[in-house]
Amino acid sequence: MANVSAPVVRLEYRKVTMRFEMAGRGALTAIRDVSFSVYDGEVVSLIGPSGCGKSTLLNIGSGLTAPSEGLAFVDGERVEEANVQVAFMLQKDLLLPWRTIVENVMFGVEIQGVPLSERRRRAENLLSSFNLAEFSDHYPHQLSGGMRQRVALARTLAVDPHVLLLDEPFSAVDAQTRMVLQRDLARTLKQSGKTALLITHDLSEAVTLSDRVLVMSQRPGTIIDEITIDLPQRDDPIARRHQPKVNDYVALLMDRLDIGHANLEQQPAGGAA
Repeated sequence: MANVSAPVVRLEYRKVTMRFEMAGRGALTAIRDVSFSVYDGEVVSLIGPSGCGKSTLLNIGSGLTAPSEGLAFVDGERVEEANVQVAFMLQKDLLLPWRTIVENVMFGVEIQGVPLSERRRRAENLLSSFNLAEFSDHYPHQLSGGMRQRVALARTLAVDPHVLLLDEPFSAVDAQTRMVLQRDLARTLKQSGKTALLITHDLSEAVTLSDRVLVMSQRPGTIIDEITIDLPQRDDPIARRHQPKVNDYVALLMDRLDIGHANLEQQPAGGAA
């Protein structure tokens, strides 16, 4: 009988707790005892009420923040500082206004010390794949919001990370542009085999882009449910939206979030998203 290899864990959290000192108010526990793994080539969405610590988890996974307790790992190595195998994409594109589009895409690779010819090759290939090649020599202010986010995605992928951390990357654009960006992201992740952890408040986005959805409680945030998305066409979220089960998954996630609101401990306002 042939041996079946165990899936490769790209990103892992083990019993992670995060507390923040609040001036005159003691410590605020943002997340408590969070454990989960994201496997090679998988897309996992993280949903939960505002302030439950979703963004804090991304910061911990990238090495930007150290947890109060517990550990995070990327490719089996403990995360203790900013990790070159991890790339962030945020809802703000944060493009450098004085650099052209192709120079913006090359920026992260430039920091890595990649030779100019190679970083330009990567940037031009990515811009071409996102239908932005003709705008290579433009500046950010000359592009629409949706185009700027595609540039930001290209910049994120140019560094060739093992893991992408996506913090509501499409929340600042209109609904039609959002669907186009979701399609671009889904196709790129599928074709490149990249692993991604996505924060979103859009339950339809979570369902159409993901292999699994993790549901967090109110603060102190912890994982209260894990939903496997059993749908075809993860690389085409627009087509996925037409699957009859999408609405069932959205309703299920709404129900799980209600459970989180009703039954889990609440603390005073403030703290991480």
